[in-house]
Amino acid sequence: MSRLGLILMVVLLAACSVKYGFNGASIDYTKTKTIQIADFPIRSSYVWGPMGPMFNNQLKDVFASHTRLQQVKRNGDLVIAGEITNYSQRNKSVSSEGYSAQTELSITVNVRFTNNKNHKEDFEQQFTSAKTYETTQSLASVQEELVTEMVKDLCDQIFNATVANW
Repeated sequence: MSRLGLILMVVLLAACSVKYGFNGASIDYTKTKTIQIADFPIRSSYVWGPMGPMFNNQLKDVFASHTRLQQVKRNGDLVIAGEITNYSQRNKSVSSEGYSAQTELSITVNVRFTNNKNHKEDFEQQFTSAKTYETTQSLASVQEELVTEMVKDLCDQIFNATVANW
């Protein structure tokens, strides 16, 4: 290869930049430096006390561990706000004897996302996660485990919708 060809290849490679992260975040940190995450109040008629703090802490932890964004109380470059709008259970399947065999527990959150650096990315959207358990089990015996799994799933959905840009 000629010297000119080698120099051109080095210049072209140096001019290229690839932004890739294993966490899926696609953030231009030169423009976006802060995030404001409001606590989500529970607006559901059915409530399990620990669910609110569990969700709020997990959401903030996901952004703290997967991005370099500084969390601020106000005037964030990105703003996430919303409320937990539904926490419910319903019969999922019926046994051959006509009794409930499985129950589905679900959580729905309403999210308002504002990107103060690019308002074209703003949205308001609902996210839902559901888990099923055998009706032979009491809700009290499975609630903490199922809510923990659903909260993690919801926070991952919100993270992906707001900063992953997949």
